Amino acid sequence: MELNGIKPGQGAKHAKRRVGRGIGSGLGKTSGRGHKGQKSRAGGYHKVGFEGGQMPMQRRLPKRGFKSHLLKFNAEVTLSALEQLGLAEVDLLALKTAGLVGQLAKNVKVIKSGELSKAVKLNGISATAGAKVIIEAAGGSVA
Repeated sequence: MELNGIKPGQGAKHAKRRVGRGIGSGLGKTSGRGHKGQKSRAGGYHKVGFEGGQMPMQRRLPKRGFKSHLLKFNAEVTLSALEQLGLAEVDLLALKTAGLVGQLAKNVKVIKSGELSKAVKLNGISATAGAKVIIEAAGGSVA
């Protein structure tokens, strides 16, 4: 192999479209732009979403919803997840190592979903009113 014999791979390069070079090329005269109109002229085009003066779609539809940027720091754990975890004392670090909450989570709340039979002590974790009743009925506590 020699340096002067190196070529790009098959199909890697292709000829640039040469417009305005006569009838035989298929792109002569108007160069594939058609006749008249904004799109046929040099430098003439519209902005993204422009619909010819008609009220654009993104402005016709109502604004809806809101997603808090703090949402990634909040997490929730079910009672059935605590039951499967099987720990007597549960804190944020224990939930992160078990993979029940994300690594970015700062605030964790236990929600009333499923049953709990074991006594579980929560440290630095809040619980909903319904979940708190079930945890205390099972002999646990919420700190």
